[in-house]
Amino acid sequence: MSEQTPHALPPIVDRETWQTELDDLRRREKAATRELDAIAAQRRRLPMVELPDYTLIGPNGPLRLVDVFQDHSQLIVYHHMWSDGAEWQCGGCTGLTSQWTRLGILDNYDARMVVVTNGPIDEALAYRAKVGNTMDWYSSSDSSFGADVDAPPGGGFAVNVFLRDGDKVYRTWHTTGRGTEQLSYTFALIDVLPWGRQEEWQDSPDGWPQSPTYSKWLDSPDVARLYGKSADDR
Repeated sequence: MSEQTPHALPPIVDRETWQTELDDLRRREKAATRELDAIAAQRRRLPMVELPDYTLIGPNGPLRLVDVFQDHSQLIVYHHMWSDGAEWQCGGCTGLTSQWTRLGILDNYDARMVVVTNGPIDEALAYRAKVGNTMDWYSSSDSSFGADVDAPPGGGFAVNVFLRDGDKVYRTWHTTGRGTEQLSYTFALIDVLPWGRQEEWQDSPDGWPQSPTYSKWLDSPDVARLYGKSADDR
């Protein structure tokens, strides 16, 4: 781990010089925004694939995938990595999904967002409470749903988006790895800080604080301590 040096500060300049530098950066930021708009436009034009009539398991028992939409036409699913019987599940998944609260904002867009895991529903719901997650959770432990949408048992995490037309469900988009960063607000906040994420892989000026990748991320016990059941008792 490299430590912050006493000179880990941006150069001090006059206001005019600062504004010139900011304007130059703003041109790149605006170009990136326009590129993201173009990417979103292409995403809206993707074709889709019809899915079988999967059965998942919710808090009240088995239900069809189409019923997970409830009264909405669009569904975002975060596939949470899972290891049956483990005390703590994936720290990255646990930390990322803890960010998604007040998801009622999606109602106006005819959409909802849920977590699906390949783990047993009782374990999943207990873990949800343990780490203070507020999302709706479902299990695909009795179906091939996870494997069929690139989130198999023992595999990694993923995000999938689905569209419902009557009783038929279609898969419209998928991502994993750093593709999920666009759904996180924490990285967006950290990236505007002068020192950024402070991870070794980042291109930073000499002397900037840097640490091993992931070392500053909240792990599952940290999330439970901050947001879980025990936190409510304090």
